Amino acid sequence: MLNVRETKIFSKKIKLRNPILIVGLPGIGNVGSLVVQYLIQQLGAKEFATLYSPHLPYFVVALDDGGFRLVSDRFYYYKNKDKSGSDLVLLIGDYQPATSEGQYDVNDQIVKFFKSIGGKVVYTIGGYASGDNKYVTNPRVFGVSADKKLRKELEKHNVIFGAIPNLSIIGAAGLVVAFAKMHGLPAACLMGETGMLDVDANASKKVLEVLSKILKIDIDLKDITKLQTETEKLVKELQEAAADTASKQASNPNYIK
Repeated sequence: MLNVRETKIFSKKIKLRNPILIVGLPGIGNVGSLVVQYLIQQLGAKEFATLYSPHLPYFVVALDDGGFRLVSDRFYYYKNKDKSGSDLVLLIGDYQPATSEGQYDVNDQIVKFFKSIGGKVVYTIGGYASGDNKYVTNPRVFGVSADKKLRKELEKHNVIFGAIPNLSIIGAAGLVVAFAKMHGLPAACLMGETGMLDVDANASKKVLEVLSKILKIDIDLKDITKLQTETEKLVKELQEAAADTASKQASNPNYIK
């Protein structure tokens, strides 16, 4: 039974081979959420555990069939078809805790749970806001990790380390990596460079390309490429509309649209 005063994870018993955790919770550009949701869909991952916490928002989420569920974080697993590869644990969620206490509690529980099922390596996915409030056409992937061996491996796949001094990584993207280190697990945060978008498919695609190489798993990027193209078309239309309005205002100070 759920104790409403504490964070609790309910899980089915499963056996995984050297599992790797990939965390994608809501954040900048929703890069993490989009990456992990895309992986779940493309790989056909199956849900096996749910995290409930009083630190998450106090409402339920309505479902397409008319039902509802509590706000939660949900764990999925994918068993690698390559017997020499690692299985994956994929974590998505509706929201993140709004307080420091909640962030520490929930993210520590995530890492403890992953370690309890034999977890080996942790990756968190986030977005890095470029700061100029513009759409990033050719996003880079930035990373942080306390594990030198992992850093060297990621650098082979063009992940950039040390380029952003004093960077603050807020929420699960940063804290899960920190708690992983405390619990003796190699971990890294991968951040897709993003600008003005609430959901950045371009940054997410770049991170997925890196992950496919790291994990040695073929990921069909057709659907996210389509979303990226549609997004770029919309951005172009908005830019042209803004430029047209600016031109009319410049030629006619009394112009109001």
